[in-house]
Amino acid sequence: MKVTNNEFRGYTDVITLNPSDLIAIGTGGTRKIATVPVGGAVELVGVINTVDIAGSTSLVIDIGTTIGDPNEFIDGLDVDGMTVNVPTFNTGVSFVQTAGNTTIEGGSLPVGGTATALPVYIKITDAAVASITAGQIKIGLRILDLAAL
Repeated sequence: MKVTNNEFRGYTDVITLNPSDLIAIGTGGTRKIATVPVGGAVELVGVINTVDIAGSTSLVIDIGTTIGDPNEFIDGLDVDGMTVNVPTFNTGVSFVQTAGNTTIEGGSLPVGGTATALPVYIKITDAAVASITAGQIKIGLRILDLAAL
Protein backbone atom coordinates (compact mmCIF):
# COMPACT_ATOMS: atom_id res chain seq x y z
CA MET A 1 0.00 0.00 0.00
CA LYS A 2 1.37 3.39 -0.98
CA VAL A 3 0.93 5.84 1.89
CA THR A 4 0.03 9.51 1.65
CA ASN A 5 1.98 12.32 3.34
CA ASN A 6 -0.22 12.45 6.44
CA GLU A 7 0.25 8.69 6.95
CA PHE A 8 3.99 8.77 6.18
CA ARG A 9 5.52 7.90 9.59
CA GLY A 10 8.86 7.37 7.90
CA TYR A 11 7.75 4.93 5.19
CA THR A 12 6.49 5.41 1.64
CA ASP A 13 5.12 1.86 1.34
CA VAL A 14 3.67 -0.44 4.00
CA ILE A 15 2.70 -4.02 3.24
CA THR A 16 0.79 -6.27 5.66
CA LEU A 17 0.77 -10.02 5.07
CA ASN A 18 -1.56 -12.40 6.88
CA PRO A 19 -1.71 -16.22 6.71
CA SER A 20 -3.97 -16.18 3.62
CA ASP A 21 -1.47 -13.91 1.80
CA LEU A 22 1.47 -16.14 2.72
CA ILE A 23 -0.39 -19.27 1.63
CA ALA A 24 -1.37 -17.60 -1.67
CA ILE A 25 2.25 -16.71 -2.41
CA GLY A 26 3.32 -20.29 -1.61
CA THR A 27 6.73 -21.78 -1.02
CA GLY A 28 9.24 -20.57 -3.58
CA GLY A 29 6.70 -18.03 -4.78
CA THR A 30 7.18 -14.31 -5.27
CA ARG A 31 4.81 -11.34 -5.17
CA LYS A 32 5.38 -7.74 -6.24
CA ILE A 33 4.94 -5.53 -3.18
CA ALA A 34 6.22 -2.12 -4.37
CA THR A 35 7.98 -0.26 -7.17
CA VAL A 36 11.19 1.77 -7.16
CA PRO A 37 10.40 4.59 -9.61
CA VAL A 38 12.60 5.97 -12.37
CA GLY A 39 15.37 7.96 -10.67
CA GLY A 40 14.54 6.34 -7.34
CA ALA A 41 16.37 4.30 -4.73
CA VAL A 42 15.62 2.40 -1.53
CA GLU A 43 16.72 3.92 1.75
CA LEU A 44 15.15 1.61 4.32
CA VAL A 45 13.42 -1.77 4.48
CA GLY A 46 12.08 -3.09 7.76
CA VAL A 47 10.18 -6.24 8.68
CA ILE A 48 8.24 -6.83 11.87
CA ASN A 49 6.25 -9.85 12.99
CA THR A 50 3.30 -8.25 14.81
CA VAL A 51 1.39 -11.50 15.45
CA ASP A 52 3.33 -14.69 16.15
CA ILE A 53 3.47 -17.16 13.25
CA ALA A 54 1.61 -20.41 14.05
CA GLY A 55 1.61 -23.57 11.99
CA SER A 56 5.15 -23.34 10.64
CA THR A 57 8.67 -23.24 12.06
CA SER A 58 10.44 -22.64 8.74
CA LEU A 59 9.10 -19.37 7.27
CA VAL A 60 11.92 -17.47 5.54
CA ILE A 61 11.53 -14.37 3.36
CA ASP A 62 13.68 -12.37 0.97
CA ILE A 63 12.87 -8.88 -0.32
CA GLY A 64 14.51 -7.25 -3.32
CA THR A 65 14.33 -6.52 -7.03
CA THR A 66 15.59 -9.78 -8.59
CA ILE A 67 12.56 -12.02 -9.12
CA GLY A 68 14.48 -15.32 -8.85
CA ASP A 69 16.32 -14.36 -5.65
CA PRO A 70 15.12 -11.00 -4.34
CA ASN A 71 17.70 -10.62 -1.57
CA GLU A 72 18.95 -7.08 -2.12
CA PHE A 73 17.03 -5.50 0.79
CA ILE A 74 16.19 -8.37 3.18
CA ASP A 75 18.05 -11.67 2.86
CA GLY A 76 17.04 -15.00 4.39
CA LEU A 77 14.98 -13.60 7.27
CA ASP A 78 13.62 -16.37 9.51
CA VAL A 79 10.27 -14.72 10.26
CA ASP A 80 8.79 -17.43 12.48
CA GLY A 81 11.93 -17.22 14.63
CA MET A 82 11.56 -13.47 15.14
CA THR A 83 10.47 -12.09 18.50
CA VAL A 84 7.07 -10.45 18.12
CA ASN A 85 7.33 -6.67 17.67
CA VAL A 86 11.15 -6.65 17.34
CA PRO A 87 11.91 -5.35 13.83
CA THR A 88 14.74 -6.26 11.46
CA PHE A 89 16.16 -3.70 9.01
CA ASN A 90 18.32 -3.65 5.87
CA THR A 91 19.87 -7.16 6.00
CA GLY A 92 20.01 -7.66 2.23
CA VAL A 93 23.11 -7.98 0.09
CA SER A 94 22.84 -4.38 -1.16
CA PHE A 95 22.91 -3.07 2.42
CA VAL A 96 25.61 -5.25 4.01
CA GLN A 97 29.33 -4.77 3.60
CA THR A 98 30.30 -8.28 4.71
CA ALA A 99 28.21 -11.02 6.26
CA GLY A 100 26.44 -9.62 9.31
CA ASN A 101 27.97 -6.13 9.15
CA THR A 102 25.80 -3.24 8.02
CA THR A 103 27.39 -0.70 5.73
CA ILE A 104 26.65 2.20 8.07
CA GLU A 105 25.81 2.44 11.76
CA GLY A 106 23.26 5.20 11.29
CA GLY A 107 22.18 7.81 8.83
CA SER A 108 21.29 6.96 5.28
CA LEU A 109 22.92 5.24 2.35
CA PRO A 110 20.26 4.58 -0.31
CA VAL A 111 20.74 1.52 -2.49
CA GLY A 112 19.24 0.22 -5.71
CA GLY A 113 19.28 3.52 -7.60
CA THR A 114 17.68 2.98 -10.98
CA ALA A 115 17.15 4.69 -14.33
CA THR A 116 14.09 2.50 -14.98
CA ALA A 117 11.22 1.54 -12.70
CA LEU A 118 11.99 -1.66 -10.77
CA PRO A 119 9.51 -3.93 -9.01
CA VAL A 120 10.22 -4.94 -5.42
CA TYR A 121 9.39 -8.57 -4.66
CA ILE A 122 8.94 -10.73 -1.60
CA LYS A 123 9.88 -14.39 -1.90
CA ILE A 124 8.72 -17.03 0.56
CA THR A 125 10.58 -20.22 1.31
CA ASP A 126 8.63 -22.53 3.60
CA ALA A 127 7.65 -26.14 2.95
CA ALA A 128 4.92 -25.75 5.60
CA VAL A 129 3.47 -22.45 4.35
CA ALA A 130 0.08 -24.06 3.66
CA SER A 131 -0.14 -24.96 7.37
CA ILE A 132 0.19 -21.39 8.67
CA THR A 133 -2.89 -20.60 10.76
CA ALA A 134 -1.93 -17.32 12.43
CA GLY A 135 0.56 -14.50 12.16
CA GLN A 136 1.06 -11.10 10.66
CA ILE A 137 4.11 -9.63 8.95
CA LYS A 138 4.46 -5.91 8.25
CA ILE A 139 7.02 -4.61 5.78
CA GLY A 140 7.92 -0.94 5.63
CA LEU A 141 9.90 0.59 2.78
CA ARG A 142 11.24 4.09 2.37
CA ILE A 143 11.64 4.60 -1.36
CA LEU A 144 13.18 7.84 -2.59
CA ASP A 145 11.74 9.39 -5.77
CA LEU A 146 14.14 12.10 -6.87
CA ALA A 147 12.72 12.33 -10.38
CA ALA A 148 9.39 13.48 -8.91
CA LEU A 149 10.93 16.50 -7.17
